[in-house]
Amino acid sequence: MESLKLLALSGSLRKNSYNTFALEALKVLAPSHTEIALGEIGDLPLFNPDRELENIPVLNKLKLSLGEASGLIIASPEYAHGISGPLKNALDWLVSGIEFPYKPIMLINTSPRASHAQEALKEVLRTMSGNIIEKSCVSIPLLSSELDCKGIIENEEIANTLIVGINNFYQETAAQKT
Repeated sequence: MESLKLLALSGSLRKNSYNTFALEALKVLAPSHTEIALGEIGDLPLFNPDRELENIPVLNKLKLSLGEASGLIIASPEYAHGISGPLKNALDWLVSGIEFPYKPIMLINTSPRASHAQEALKEVLRTMSGNIIEKSCVSIPLLSSELDCKGIIENEEIANTLIVGINNFYQETAAQKT
Protein backbone atom coordinates (compact mmCIF):
# COMPACT_ATOMS: atom_id res chain seq x y z
CA MET A 1 0.00 0.00 0.00
CA GLU A 2 1.12 3.48 -0.80
CA SER A 3 2.10 5.63 2.16
CA LEU A 4 0.20 8.90 2.61
CA LYS A 5 1.26 11.97 4.53
CA LEU A 6 -1.68 13.98 5.88
CA LEU A 7 -1.90 17.30 7.68
CA ALA A 8 -4.44 17.72 10.49
CA LEU A 9 -5.65 21.05 11.85
CA SER A 10 -7.64 21.64 15.02
CA GLY A 11 -9.82 24.73 14.98
CA SER A 12 -9.58 24.94 18.75
CA LEU A 13 -6.73 26.45 20.74
CA ARG A 14 -7.98 25.04 24.07
CA LYS A 15 -5.50 22.90 25.98
CA ASN A 16 -8.11 20.17 26.53
CA SER A 17 -9.86 20.47 23.19
CA TYR A 18 -12.09 17.60 22.04
CA ASN A 19 -11.12 18.49 18.47
CA THR A 20 -7.41 18.17 19.20
CA PHE A 21 -7.98 14.97 21.18
CA ALA A 22 -9.91 13.53 18.21
CA LEU A 23 -7.01 14.31 15.86
CA GLU A 24 -4.49 12.84 18.29
CA ALA A 25 -6.61 9.69 18.54
CA LEU A 26 -6.88 9.53 14.76
CA LYS A 27 -3.06 9.56 14.53
CA VAL A 28 -3.01 6.41 16.67
CA LEU A 29 -5.98 4.72 14.97
CA ALA A 30 -4.86 5.45 11.40
CA PRO A 31 -3.49 2.60 9.31
CA SER A 32 0.28 2.16 9.44
CA HIS A 33 0.65 3.44 5.88
CA THR A 34 -0.85 6.81 6.89
CA GLU A 35 1.22 9.50 8.60
CA ILE A 36 -0.74 12.31 10.23
CA ALA A 37 1.06 15.49 11.32
CA LEU A 38 -0.73 18.01 13.54
CA GLY A 39 -0.31 21.54 12.21
CA GLU A 40 -0.18 24.68 14.33
CA ILE A 41 -2.47 27.64 13.71
CA GLY A 42 -2.46 29.36 17.10
CA ASP A 43 0.52 31.61 16.43
CA LEU A 44 -0.60 32.88 13.03
CA PRO A 45 -1.02 36.65 12.99
CA LEU A 46 -4.44 38.03 12.14
CA PHE A 47 -4.96 37.83 8.41
CA ASN A 48 -4.08 41.00 6.57
CA PRO A 49 -3.68 40.89 2.76
CA ASP A 50 -1.08 43.66 3.03
CA ARG A 51 1.19 41.14 4.81
CA GLU A 52 0.93 38.30 2.28
CA LEU A 53 4.38 38.99 0.85
CA GLU A 54 6.03 39.14 4.29
CA ASN A 55 8.22 36.35 5.62
CA ILE A 56 6.04 34.91 8.41
CA PRO A 57 7.80 31.73 9.66
CA VAL A 58 4.72 30.09 11.21
CA LEU A 59 2.78 30.66 7.98
CA ASN A 60 5.66 29.38 5.87
CA LYS A 61 5.74 26.20 7.97
CA LEU A 62 1.97 25.72 7.61
CA LYS A 63 2.11 26.21 3.84
CA LEU A 64 5.08 23.84 3.53
CA SER A 65 3.29 21.17 5.60
CA LEU A 66 0.14 21.54 3.52
CA GLY A 67 2.10 21.43 0.28
CA GLU A 68 3.84 18.20 1.33
CA ALA A 69 0.58 16.57 2.47
CA SER A 70 -1.58 14.41 0.23
CA GLY A 71 -4.66 15.48 2.19
CA LEU A 72 -6.00 17.69 4.97
CA ILE A 73 -8.01 16.69 8.04
CA ILE A 74 -9.89 19.37 9.97
CA ALA A 75 -11.63 19.11 13.34
CA SER A 76 -13.15 22.37 14.53
CA PRO A 77 -15.67 23.52 17.10
CA GLU A 78 -18.70 25.66 16.42
CA TYR A 79 -18.74 29.12 17.98
CA ALA A 80 -21.96 31.16 17.71
CA HIS A 81 -23.09 29.02 14.75
CA GLY A 82 -19.84 29.67 12.91
CA ILE A 83 -16.31 28.54 12.17
CA SER A 84 -13.83 29.12 14.96
CA GLY A 85 -11.83 32.34 14.61
CA PRO A 86 -8.42 30.63 14.61
CA LEU A 87 -9.43 28.20 11.87
CA LYS A 88 -11.02 30.89 9.71
CA ASN A 89 -7.88 33.00 10.15
CA ALA A 90 -5.69 30.08 9.01
CA LEU A 91 -7.91 29.44 5.99
CA ASP A 92 -7.78 33.14 5.08
CA TRP A 93 -3.97 32.91 5.07
CA LEU A 94 -4.11 29.82 2.84
CA VAL A 95 -6.75 31.04 0.37
CA SER A 96 -4.34 32.61 -2.11
CA GLY A 97 -1.65 29.94 -1.95
CA ILE A 98 -0.95 27.16 -4.41
CA GLU A 99 -0.92 24.50 -1.67
CA PHE A 100 -4.67 24.34 -1.00
CA PRO A 101 -6.65 23.99 -4.25
CA TYR A 102 -8.01 20.49 -4.95
CA LYS A 103 -6.52 19.08 -1.75
CA PRO A 104 -8.64 16.16 -0.45
CA ILE A 105 -10.25 17.08 2.89
CA MET A 106 -11.70 15.00 5.74
CA LEU A 107 -13.84 16.76 8.36
CA ILE A 108 -14.39 15.62 11.93
CA ASN A 109 -17.32 17.09 13.86
CA THR A 110 -16.97 16.45 17.59
CA SER A 111 -20.43 17.78 18.41
CA PRO A 112 -23.04 16.34 16.02
CA ARG A 113 -25.61 18.93 17.10
CA ALA A 114 -23.23 21.66 15.91
CA SER A 115 -24.17 21.56 12.24
CA HIS A 116 -24.01 25.28 11.41
CA ALA A 117 -20.22 25.53 11.56
CA GLN A 118 -19.77 22.32 9.57
CA GLU A 119 -21.93 23.67 6.76
CA ALA A 120 -20.18 27.05 6.89
CA LEU A 121 -16.80 25.31 6.88
CA LYS A 122 -17.78 23.21 3.86
CA GLU A 123 -18.85 26.36 2.02
CA VAL A 124 -15.51 28.06 2.72
CA LEU A 125 -13.50 24.98 1.77
CA ARG A 126 -15.40 24.52 -1.50
CA THR A 127 -14.95 28.21 -2.30
CA MET A 128 -11.20 27.70 -1.77
CA SER A 129 -11.35 24.76 -4.26
CA GLY A 130 -10.89 22.14 -1.56
CA ASN A 131 -12.06 18.62 -2.36
CA ILE A 132 -14.20 17.46 0.58
CA ILE A 133 -14.36 13.67 0.64
CA GLU A 134 -17.90 13.36 2.02
CA LYS A 135 -17.75 9.64 2.78
CA SER A 136 -14.75 10.24 5.05
CA CYS A 137 -16.40 13.03 7.08
CA VAL A 138 -17.48 11.86 10.51
CA SER A 139 -19.41 13.11 13.52
CA ILE A 140 -18.49 11.80 16.94
CA PRO A 141 -20.30 12.68 20.20
CA LEU A 142 -17.51 14.14 22.33
CA LEU A 143 -19.22 17.24 23.74
CA SER A 144 -19.42 16.85 27.55
CA SER A 145 -18.01 13.32 27.27
CA GLU A 146 -14.85 14.06 29.29
CA LEU A 147 -12.96 11.78 26.84
CA ASP A 148 -9.35 12.61 26.07
CA CYS A 149 -7.22 10.97 23.37
CA LYS A 150 -6.89 7.71 25.32
CA GLY A 151 -10.60 7.67 26.14
CA ILE A 152 -11.51 8.16 22.48
CA ILE A 153 -9.25 5.29 21.45
CA GLU A 154 -10.77 3.04 24.12
CA ASN A 155 -14.36 3.92 23.18
CA GLU A 156 -15.14 1.23 20.61
CA GLU A 157 -17.98 3.08 18.87
CA ILE A 158 -16.12 6.38 18.53
CA ALA A 159 -12.83 4.71 17.59
CA ASN A 160 -14.58 2.63 14.91
CA THR A 161 -16.21 5.74 13.45
CA LEU A 162 -12.80 7.41 13.17
CA ILE A 163 -11.25 4.26 11.66
CA VAL A 164 -13.95 4.00 8.99
CA GLY A 165 -13.52 7.70 8.18
CA ILE A 166 -9.73 7.57 7.87
CA ASN A 167 -9.86 4.36 5.82
CA ASN A 168 -12.35 5.96 3.41
CA PHE A 169 -10.15 9.05 3.26
CA TYR A 170 -7.06 6.96 2.54
CA GLN A 171 -8.78 5.07 -0.29
CA GLU A 172 -10.10 8.21 -1.98
CA THR A 173 -6.89 10.20 -1.51
CA ALA A 174 -4.63 7.38 -2.73
CA ALA A 175 -6.88 6.91 -5.77
CA GLN A 176 -6.59 10.62 -6.63
CA LYS A 177 -2.79 10.44 -6.52
CA THR A 178 -2.68 7.77 -9.24
